[in-house]
Amino acid sequence: MKRRPLTALVHELLEPILSDGAIAVDATAGNGHDTAFLARSVGAGGRVYALDIQEAALEQARRRLQQGGLLERVRLIRGDHASLLELLGHEHQGRVAAVTFNLGYLPGGDRSRITSAATTIPALRQATTLLAPSGRLTILAYVGHSGGRLEASAVEEWANALGSPFGVREVRPPGTPDQAPRLFVIDRE
Repeated sequence: MKRRPLTALVHELLEPILSDGAIAVDATAGNGHDTAFLARSVGAGGRVYALDIQEAALEQARRRLQQGGLLERVRLIRGDHASLLELLGHEHQGRVAAVTFNLGYLPGGDRSRITSAATTIPALRQATTLLAPSGRLTILAYVGHSGGRLEASAVEEWANALGSPFGVREVRPPGTPDQAPRLFVIDRE
């Protein structure tokens, strides 16, 4: 039996909470797959903020969005996710339906440029302040690169320390190998 990619599962988990007019954040835009999904999901009345520290990632995302006719729904921002609130603005606190992180490195890019716990944990703290009631945060932590297991462990420790109003779970489909990415889902009550 073929396993479904965890990225597809992330989209399935976010889809029910996104509607026309929603605000969403892709904190690690990468090649723009999640950004495009979010832009389709929030409809013409919604807004997506997509961040990446690498200009190459934003260019890839921009091309994908243009091809899909979605660019007008998205604000692409070059910056470190550790500065999430500064880059988005504090006026979005408590108003964002979904935030997604896809940790690791830019697929097809420089594998030496990776996310790390030093910037990811501050970004996650800020992301929780952005979530609206019933909002959802997903974190896909890749473990197969240098520093990946350490970052995933730090994310797990941080998530498990969250209290009310957040619910935390790790989604691990049956048969998932140890080297597979880890998917954490955080729901705001």
